Amino acid sequence: MLADDLYQDTRSRIAGLVTDATDFKRSVPACPGWSVRDVLAHMTAVAQDWADRSLTGAPTDEQTAEHVTRFADLDNAQLLGAFAAAADRLHQLAQSNELEPPLGDIACHEHDIRAAIDRPGARDSESVRWTAHRLLSMLTSPVPLRVVVEDGEYRSGPHIGHEIVLRTTLFESLRWRTGRRSIAQLARMDWSADPAPVLNHLCLFGPATQDVLE
Repeated sequence: MLADDLYQDTRSRIAGLVTDATDFKRSVPACPGWSVRDVLAHMTAVAQDWADRSLTGAPTDEQTAEHVTRFADLDNAQLLGAFAAAADRLHQLAQSNELEPPLGDIACHEHDIRAAIDRPGARDSESVRWTAHRLLSMLTSPVPLRVVVEDGEYRSGPHIGHEIVLRTTLFESLRWRTGRRSIAQLARMDWSADPAPVLNHLCLFGPATQDVLE
């Protein structure tokens, strides 16, 4: 499937998760200080800014803070409507081959929300697979490192030296690469040897300051 199809499917799943007003108020352990509504506002703002081309990569802390407050005057249904409208704009741009949507953003945040409202699922979705593979392909290491997942493996680091092997899953790779695991959790993964040399190089963002349980 194309990234746009996966983006639209993922957004639809997220919208279906938060139909209860109390869900919007729940805190999100993977995003300290944020509620589910804050995460939805962030995703909506990212979609709008991506379509406008005012955002082309990971947002700054200042941009993220503005995302959370941008829709303060909208009720929950209106916020979901704004998310859907922004996704429609991204779809139109994808159809003209002008823009790939920010799939990684919502693929990650779907599971932040699922954990917050205690509705795990879709861990083997194509959006998880697509994002995890992309994140693993960007992995760098100061020592030889091989990450083995269910449908392949990734090598990074120098070609000389003792190789450290990590056996994990695509879902877990999505979570630890995006900082949804603490250093202690990273150290407890299925390593072939002492992972100390690579622990500080695993996360694209983060790591989490405390264990994230989901």
